[in-house]
Amino acid sequence: MSPKTGLRVVVTGATGNVGTSVVRALVNQPRIDSVLGLARRIPDLTLPKTEWAAVDLARQENTQQLRRHFAGADAVVHLAWRFQPTHDPVTTWHTNVLGSLRVFEAVASAGVPTLVHASSVGAYAPGPKESPGVDEAWPTHGWPDAAYCREKAYLERILDTYEREHQDIRVVRMRPGFMFKEGSASEQRRIFAGRFLPGSLMRPDLLPCVPDLEGLRFQALHTDDAAEAYCSAVLGDVRGAFNLASEPVVDARALGELLGVRVVRLPRRAVRIMLAAAWGLHVVPASPHLFDAVLRLPLLDSSRAREELEWKPTRTSLEAIEEFLHGVRKGAGEATPPLAGHKVG
Repeated sequence: MSPKTGLRVVVTGATGNVGTSVVRALVNQPRIDSVLGLARRIPDLTLPKTEWAAVDLARQENTQQLRRHFAGADAVVHLAWRFQPTHDPVTTWHTNVLGSLRVFEAVASAGVPTLVHASSVGAYAPGPKESPGVDEAWPTHGWPDAAYCREKAYLERILDTYEREHQDIRVVRMRPGFMFKEGSASEQRRIFAGRFLPGSLMRPDLLPCVPDLEGLRFQALHTDDAAEAYCSAVLGDVRGAFNLASEPVVDARALGELLGVRVVRLPRRAVRIMLAAAWGLHVVPASPHLFDAVLRLPLLDSSRAREELEWKPTRTSLEAIEEFLHGVRKGAGEATPPLAGHKVG
């Protein structure tokens, strides 16, 4: 049987860090005829075979609009996610959880045969910090005190039921580590460090040290590499969850070598107290609850993605972080509202 051609794919959250990379990966595939990118705000970005439409997933009245957009689609890639405001978890819940439920329901109503959902390492319960890491069977209970993890874990439970009730829909869950690229630098700086930290300060000669904290071991990958895995999931016939991560594992020593600064052992509790105070004063948007979660997240075993998706990252975790830091220093971004950059003087 010859492969199916002329696929139509709809991508939610198409203008963010992952979305822009996924859309580019999809339009480069000959088997894909068209991509519809959905976002709250239409970007000033022109890509081949791509159209844009504005949809706010937090608004219940947009459910019918989603069904119309999904009609006739061969796959929906659901990436839309709201990280802020971290002080108002009800707002993020409306977009991330209730909005995702609307997407899932619209996929079923429109008869879309494939749903690829952006889960995360953040969905996993605390686990080992040593290689080879956990596989996709590790419990996805999240860290309940962190809204991001709580919401990702809740959607995992929703999809457990969804798959049983809609066995005709091929559901794929992507669980990547931390994703970085140059074009996302300004957005991620705003999300985690806030608008008051100039990117120009992220230079080795201005950084006093890298804190060595208990549990500071994580995995990263380049966003474009993650996008290739999403693309393979759309085009293939796989089901279930896939961990995505590059090597090597990142710790304080690796970051110190990358930045050319010394590593200083610090007590985790003291750092958390300072972060909690800054977050409470609205100086930084990253919450101490997410800090707690990051230090407990397990390492990931990506063997299944490498074998079944034939996925192999083209850049190391440190290369992805280095590119991101370069983008932070120069205020890099893209021509979408979430990724908008800024000039560095």
